[in-house]
Amino acid sequence: MGTYLNPGNSSFMNNCDENYVDKTMLISLINDTINKSKKMTCVSRPRRFGKSFAAQMLCAYYDCSCDSHELFDNLKIAQDISYETHINKYDVIYIDMTGIKPYCNDYKAIRSFLVSKLTAELKAKYPDAVVDDDFPSTLINVYSISNTKFIFIIDEWDAPIREAQDNPVIQEQYLEFLRSIFKNSGVTDRVIAAAYMTGILPIKKQKGQSAVSAFNEFTVLKPRKFAGYVGFTEEEVQKLCAEHDMDFETMKRWYDGYSFKGVGSVYNPNSVMQAIENDDFASYWTETSAAEGLMDYISKDYNGLTKTIAELIAGIEVEIDPEGFANDLTTFRGKDDVLTLLAHLGYLAYDADTSTVCIPNEEIRREFQKAVRKVNHTETLNRLKESEQLFADTLAGNEEAVAAQIEKIHREETASLHYNSENSLRSVIKLAYYTYRDNYVQWEEMPAGDGFADVAFLPKYDSDYPILVIELKWKKTAETAIQQIKNRHYPDSFKGYGRNIILVGITYDKDDKPGERTHICKIEKVEMK
Repeated sequence: MGTYLNPGNSSFMNNCDENYVDKTMLISLINDTINKSKKMTCVSRPRRFGKSFAAQMLCAYYDCSCDSHELFDNLKIAQDISYETHINKYDVIYIDMTGIKPYCNDYKAIRSFLVSKLTAELKAKYPDAVVDDDFPSTLINVYSISNTKFIFIIDEWDAPIREAQDNPVIQEQYLEFLRSIFKNSGVTDRVIAAAYMTGILPIKKQKGQSAVSAFNEFTVLKPRKFAGYVGFTEEEVQKLCAEHDMDFETMKRWYDGYSFKGVGSVYNPNSVMQAIENDDFASYWTETSAAEGLMDYISKDYNGLTKTIAELIAGIEVEIDPEGFANDLTTFRGKDDVLTLLAHLGYLAYDADTSTVCIPNEEIRREFQKAVRKVNHTETLNRLKESEQLFADTLAGNEEAVAAQIEKIHREETASLHYNSENSLRSVIKLAYYTYRDNYVQWEEMPAGDGFADVAFLPKYDSDYPILVIELKWKKTAETAIQQIKNRHYPDSFKGYGRNIILVGITYDKDDKPGERTHICKIEKVEMK
């Protein structure tokens, strides 16, 4: 058993406690690639989404230097037809790229370090093997003696790319090392049974193409068959909450928000487990170096980025084009690349059907607001202040101030062509009541009485605020909007909440010229007995 060659199963064993969520069917997916043309797999995920634990699990399963039956016999993979075929049958080369940084001069000597260490461990296990200056040839020589194929597992493959982001020489040296192994048909065809790489970023692009093209990539934007292994599924989280007497709805609000085809809701696994362990809902994942990076990215001077950050914090889904992203931390063409990076980092959730991103949950929303204040996003900070004042004016019944602010946001944020569309009007409400998530949960077109409320803000359990029901109309009086709320019996639908209700009707004449569309507001308080 070595450091890099056949490290054994102790790492997986030490982390596989009574709270372990069984993700072992990931092994079945990799088993299905062994000795096939699709044998190279790269899975990219945000920080703290279980990448390293999955890599340790694969090491424990494939490593021929140990017997891992006791670890896996009671887990899901044991029922799979491929279980016995591959368990502990391969020489595993496992490299944690973040762990080697201090020993290779901050990646400056990454190739020579890896070659010397791997060669030494191969020679120690197979002393009769001929060591060649060309490392791929050494692998072939070892296999000719052992007749045991290799499975490569590289955890945090992109660490040298991220850490040496301003040093293209180091990046190229590292990528050339990977290509020498995984694009060498003599090596891949003869001695490699499979390869599995994890990272935060997909494989770096060079001239629009993957720098290590042998790999099939499964990213957080397109996880495909690996979608169920991005994080915890809703069913898994529900089970954990039941076992530990945690409130599932609160867990969902804090850590849900990522969703993938065929799987549905996906939760941040590290944060879920931290909440259970500490019996407290808080921001755990963002207490990492990634939080510092967020401030750098959202402060970049790209056209429209500041406005887009404001829209995201307001809960609006924003369209992006992720296709041109270079898969690194420095090559940006504009705001789309910044937003795509934030999706890979887990700060935004990507919807592949609509090509939109949004802030996924309470944990990330708080981090965005914190970052906005720290980087002095003047425009966004002003919006925060205006929103806080708007809430105060709404609660105080200051109709003129509410109408003026809604008119201002409507004029600034909506193109003339879409000024009167239903979606635009709802977006205006979201942007105006920008800070609602501090105390409220928002519902759009919430079923209420005989119709649908445009926007309803329901106070969180730990706040003393009233319910807000807001109607934004055109070519009607504000009183008519209020009467519509009453006629459709919206207030009756909220009786069970035990809160008073504030009805807000806002209207304007859509036939007026854009600069003359004066908004009028009517506010009425309803006491619920």
